[in-house]
Amino acid sequence: MTTSHQQPATCPRAAINRANSQHSTGPRTPAGKQRSSLNALRHGLTAASATLPTEDPAAYQHHCRQFFHEYKPATPTETQLTRELADTAWRLNRIPVLEAELFSQSPDPQSLIPQLATLGLHYQRLSRQFQRTVDMLREVQSERGERERRDLKDAAALLELHKHRGIPWAPADHGFVFSKSHVEAHAQRLMGLNESRHLEHVLFHMQPSANNQPPATSNQPLAISSR
Repeated sequence: MTTSHQQPATCPRAAINRANSQHSTGPRTPAGKQRSSLNALRHGLTAASATLPTEDPAAYQHHCRQFFHEYKPATPTETQLTRELADTAWRLNRIPVLEAELFSQSPDPQSLIPQLATLGLHYQRLSRQFQRTVDMLREVQSERGERERRDLKDAAALLELHKHRGIPWAPADHGFVFSKSHVEAHAQRLMGLNESRHLEHVLFHMQPSANNQPPATSNQPLAISSR
């Protein structure tokens, strides 16, 4: 008894590709083609670069300068946060433009629901990112400002102490980065504020004396308050 071995049918790759192409030719109707083009809309909302090739670089730079002018970053961390804030705002401002572009391309608003929903999610994400960055930047700047105020008050107190002792003094002697003129101006401001507070207390808060004469005030400069 003889047995015959049938050779397995072979199907070249080109034939497979031709067969598959019969089942995947892309959208054929005008409505389908419209949806396909909308799906391919390049929004750039998650791209590494904040700007799209179609956007004006000069407008973007002006946009960034506005944020730097507002927040005036003084450290690398503040600069990084300010840049992130500007980029996030730039992306947020792009979303209404993208929505308008979608409506201009489609005669059927119902077909835009998936794309508009996607843009809505991006808007929510970017809005949260913007607020987090604002909060972080304000916190960092508030901490820096408080440190500078403490250091400047300490420097002013040391300046007046050395003046009282007749000893020359420079801010760098105690590690301060302020100029001496800056420290001197701050010391004068603090002494003026202390004197005005003392005068306010005498004029408006002290009980009148028995002879109804206001208490005498001293013309001598007051010491810098430690408060």
